[in-house]
Amino acid sequence: MKSLIRPAVTLFLLLSVVTGLLYPAAVAGVAKLLFPHQAAGSLIKHGDEVVGSELIGQSFSGMRYFWSRPSATTPMPDNATGSSGSNLGPTNPALVDAVKARVEAVRAAHPDQTGPVPIDLVTASASGLDPHISPSAAYYQVERVAKARGLPPARIKQLVDQYVESPSWGIFGDSTVNVLKLNLALDKG
Repeated sequence: MKSLIRPAVTLFLLLSVVTGLLYPAAVAGVAKLLFPHQAAGSLIKHGDEVVGSELIGQSFSGMRYFWSRPSATTPMPDNATGSSGSNLGPTNPALVDAVKARVEAVRAAHPDQTGPVPIDLVTASASGLDPHISPSAAYYQVERVAKARGLPPARIKQLVDQYVESPSWGIFGDSTVNVLKLNLALDKG
């Protein structure tokens, strides 16, 4: 038995160093060389100040801003340290009630809209941190944002058009709008 312990411990230590230290350091180093923006967290700066990340949603509730997807993270919305969904199933009465309340709130804020409320304005993503909304959710909010800012809706729609991101490599996923980037562009004028 003693003859097996030494090789087992040696192999354990060797694999721990290779897979726990050397490999992650090599991957991180290559990522920093080839993809420096992404490796640094895809941070978005406003001047010299970091205001967020392209990858993590933020809550916007003012009438002057485009609203993000609801967040199910706890103890507060868009808590990056508490990434999770609500874990409520589609027939759970609590989820049904929450979505109904969100639909009513969105409709109340957009009285001129008669079409259906885009689903991503009333449901949280699986992570609770989705930074994107669909183009239809952004266009749904154009009238409200334009009115709150005293700007022509066509100008706000044009801004949304500029911030629609195509699917990855043109085929993976759907078109999206990064809410933080769009709202920063709104503030720039």
